Amino acid sequence: MKDTPGKPAPVAGTTLDERIKNAKAALDAHVRDTMAWHFNPDTGAPFWIEKAKSFKFNPLKDVNTFEDIKKFGFFEDEWLRGGPVRRWIPKGLDDKPWYVFETGGTTGIPKSRVVSDDFRIDYEMFSDTIPDKFFPKGSNWLMLGPSGPRRLRLAIEHLTQYRGGICFCIDLDPRWVVKVIKKGWMEHLKAYQEHCIDQAMTILSAGHDIKCMFTTPKLLDALCQRLEKEGSSISKAGITGIFCGGTEMTSQWIRFTMEEYLGPDIYIAPTYGNTLMGLACSEMPKPEENYKIAYYAPQPRAVAEVVEFKDYDTLVPVGGTGRVLLTTLTREFFVPRFAERDEGEREPPSIKYPWHGVSGVRPFHEIAATTTVGVY
Repeated sequence: MKDTPGKPAPVAGTTLDERIKNAKAALDAHVRDTMAWHFNPDTGAPFWIEKAKSFKFNPLKDVNTFEDIKKFGFFEDEWLRGGPVRRWIPKGLDDKPWYVFETGGTTGIPKSRVVSDDFRIDYEMFSDTIPDKFFPKGSNWLMLGPSGPRRLRLAIEHLTQYRGGICFCIDLDPRWVVKVIKKGWMEHLKAYQEHCIDQAMTILSAGHDIKCMFTTPKLLDALCQRLEKEGSSISKAGITGIFCGGTEMTSQWIRFTMEEYLGPDIYIAPTYGNTLMGLACSEMPKPEENYKIAYYAPQPRAVAEVVEFKDYDTLVPVGGTGRVLLTTLTREFFVPRFAERDEGEREPPSIKYPWHGVSGVRPFHEIAATTTVGVY
């Protein structure tokens, strides 16, 4: 498939310093372009056009670099709960077809995000980061993850089609799983997980020549255990590349999984993503780096910062621990400085990703006790 219009140009430069400088310049230019789009009455989203009336600054004149995004303050979670959802659609894109992707919603109204092409661009960018040796072009994929009003199902299908394959999906309702956990019905939880794995096993046994898959840590554990119980393995099932995202992706987990279940012939690509940000990529964890998983946001379309717990205006030093602060900057969606439900350590730029990243991602400690992690 052809690229979806809107993918940013690759960062230029040969040395790390050059690439950091060029990435910063590209980000600042992208910020100016985003302001010119979202705060122009002819092209901007009604929400931001109206919101701008209350600002003590002019986004079109006073926001010229990424540092200037601080002028917006912090994005409020509740703004995304409830409608009318069309207030988020930029007038300049009003004639496009739109999806609504939801996140949360186990209790109360879920957060909603309107999307036209952003998920396609996000996953095409991710496609450029995975090795064809383990994720062969033209291969079929298994989508072993949530279905329903979430972007993951459509995104994995698009990723598969973009790479020339066909995607096979299971049915999974994570909201039901969370309700089951909250009621303490652990027998039901186990049964539902088995129901999901049953579907995956049926697809893998049906002769569809599947070589790649998306799944989550818990479901990968369950699938590996089922295959092992039946005298098989991920490798024997024909899988060579696994794109893995979700909660509980620790260095200890990835080490155990690679050593006990996957072996050297299977590539696992950890990611950290959500409905608002897109997809933060990571290199395959290495033993010599103690299996550390460092994620890098898809700049300039999104920026993930690690900030002090008591002062979100201050970045922690490299190696320091703080809360993840997210800014999304696309033509379809602008979210400045959203405090994520995660914390982690700030990572230095790399040649491949010449901007700061985040490792050790885990639930933000102040809300961790109230966060329910479901089947995936």
